[in-house]
Amino acid sequence: MPKQPGLSPVNGAIQDGSDTVITPATRRSFQLPAPFLTSILGYEQPRGDKVGLMLFPGDDDVASPDVSWSYTGFSMFRKWLAQAEGFTLTEMNGFGGERQWRSVSTTLAPLLNHPDDDGPDLTPAQCATMLPRLEAILDQRQSDDSDPVIRRRIEDVRQLITVLRFCVDEDVQCIFG
Repeated sequence: MPKQPGLSPVNGAIQDGSDTVITPATRRSFQLPAPFLTSILGYEQPRGDKVGLMLFPGDDDVASPDVSWSYTGFSMFRKWLAQAEGFTLTEMNGFGGERQWRSVSTTLAPLLNHPDDDGPDLTPAQCATMLPRLEAILDQRQSDDSDPVIRRRIEDVRQLITVLRFCVDEDVQCIFG
């Protein structure tokens, strides 16, 4: 990390001379302003959709696997997963419709019926329950990989499986951040 006047790295964290300490986990779970990233960390925030969501293990290790989307991308991903499960997400309560979640049977409900920016983290048991269905969806969709949208969804599922499997193996929650 480049030396910045008045800033000092402390065990992977950054301290700015005040009481503020930005740990690797904080950097990972919060969107920091682009000028901060550029001046302090030495890289710029990606261009394009700057607001998003990341799912990552609650192990405080920034090197652990993660998966991220813009909010729009996450919405499209969940709509695609719901379609694979045989229902339309926009018909569901909380997504513009009135259909109750108890009327659908899917192990993916903890992911599909989760607030984008708040709500409980996924437990290791919930992660373990979702893995077989996500793997089955991945296996079913492999032959559809000529469509760029399907290729993106397949990659999203692969990354999500990696994160969930890590959470199960390490017995940590999957954080929505």
